[in-house]
Amino acid sequence: MNLWTRYQQHLLRYPDLGFSLDISRMNFDDGFFAKMEPLVARAFEDMKKLEAGEIANPDEGRMVGHYWLRNSALAPTPELAAGIDNDIADCKVFASKIHSGEITAQNGAKFSKLLIIGIGGSALGPQFITDALVDAHSAPLQTYFFDNTDPDGIQRTIANIGADLATTLSVVISKSGGTPETRNGMLEARAAYERAGLDFSKHAVAVTGTASGGISSKLEAYATENDWLKIFPMTDWVGGRTSIMSTVGLVPMTLQGIDIDLILSGSAAMDEKTRTLPTAQNASMLLALMWYQAGNGKGAKDMVVLPYKDRLMLLSKYLQQLVMESIGKQHDLDGNVVNQGIAVYGNKGSTDQHAYVQQLRDGVNNFFATFIEVRKGSDQPQVEVDPNTTASDYLQGFLRGTRKALFDSDRESVTLSIEQATPYTVGMLVALFERAVSFYASLVNINAYHQPGVEAGKKAAVDFLKVLTSVRNAIAHAGSATANVIAVSIQADPEEVYHCLTHLAANDPQIQVQLADSPGDDLFTWVGQSS
Repeated sequence: MNLWTRYQQHLLRYPDLGFSLDISRMNFDDGFFAKMEPLVARAFEDMKKLEAGEIANPDEGRMVGHYWLRNSALAPTPELAAGIDNDIADCKVFASKIHSGEITAQNGAKFSKLLIIGIGGSALGPQFITDALVDAHSAPLQTYFFDNTDPDGIQRTIANIGADLATTLSVVISKSGGTPETRNGMLEARAAYERAGLDFSKHAVAVTGTASGGISSKLEAYATENDWLKIFPMTDWVGGRTSIMSTVGLVPMTLQGIDIDLILSGSAAMDEKTRTLPTAQNASMLLALMWYQAGNGKGAKDMVVLPYKDRLMLLSKYLQQLVMESIGKQHDLDGNVVNQGIAVYGNKGSTDQHAYVQQLRDGVNNFFATFIEVRKGSDQPQVEVDPNTTASDYLQGFLRGTRKALFDSDRESVTLSIEQATPYTVGMLVALFERAVSFYASLVNINAYHQPGVEAGKKAAVDFLKVLTSVRNAIAHAGSATANVIAVSIQADPEEVYHCLTHLAANDPQIQVQLADSPGDDLFTWVGQSS
């Protein structure tokens, strides 16, 4: 079969959505879909049960309801449906009061800037949406993020906000209120407001779990005690990486002036297609099957995301969490060790052609590419950079050229196409990939909705901080010592103690280090007051 015939045979189009999916450059054979049919049937059945409200996260005993967020009629109870609708309405009302000046900053002025404090899905989703859909020069609020516990990054952001901190609205997002990075960001923000003579509580909004929703949240308690401007609820049936259509995403979106009805209707429209259509017409199922085919159902190949649109640059970062945190699992649902996963990385075209595409074309063949085409270059008149040729023509040329160059070197790819990057089409993309992840998880029989590896890392971090405190006390008492000596004194691992001492020497002026030929001989000295 020639490529033109194969392209026509394996191009899926949704004309009413302005969407297409081209899988013709994937190396599946004629029998692939028939072979996969039993697993596909199971995946469709699993999805039907999930959307009906059955427990889909057995490890945590939870429903999984992010699909209901854009069509509340699907929610399994009237109470859940009403809660979804109320949250959407509440976001709109609050944003309207902020924009109109009905709710003002402490100084009586309108809010001019927005600081979003969160991590993981509580930051990646809002960051992606902000970069894709918000034009800073015309947005009602200019947006900044604290998405890490890096003090230098936090201080840079505060410096960039500058005197406008007085009219900055801070939105703190954490389901439990116990996420250390978000808590630290909130405390850093509160300190910055206080240094400027401002009351943080008069500039603060919480998006968190609530007691009325059955979630015990330290953030809700703190926000209530300190009379914050507003508390928006989160639910236990929406995970962070799929929370972009919940209050986690809707609160920032409405404050930034994004039409959330469009993004919700775009995702609902894609949901409708991928919920009801059979495999050959189902974009999400086809994506999941291509992931399975490329990696032999074991994640043997990475996914390289190449959106040829600056507005979609953060899509790869967003998908990195959505796919890897969902699919990267040690055990399947039967308890077998499977070590599943699909590594995701990317940036944007054509920038990447001057970076790692060289390796993609000529190096190790351990990936498949996901090209994302945005057909319309710009709403503005375009300059002719060559006779009858625009920058948009070049961008299309680079996309098509890279796709061909990869295929000529036996590198697989899929290509998604949308008309423009708008709230509606971005909503479509989010829904497309969310359901593809769900389908793939069923194909390989894993739980896509928990993250035990993340929890293990959190626990190890807490343990390290306990050791850090012990090390600080021990070196203050000893005066001078090596890591080995301190490790024996507190009965801890010497390498972990060494890392603690090195960190302290870099950040605590009371502790100094004299390097030796070996880390085990480095001498750490307490130069502060005696303990």
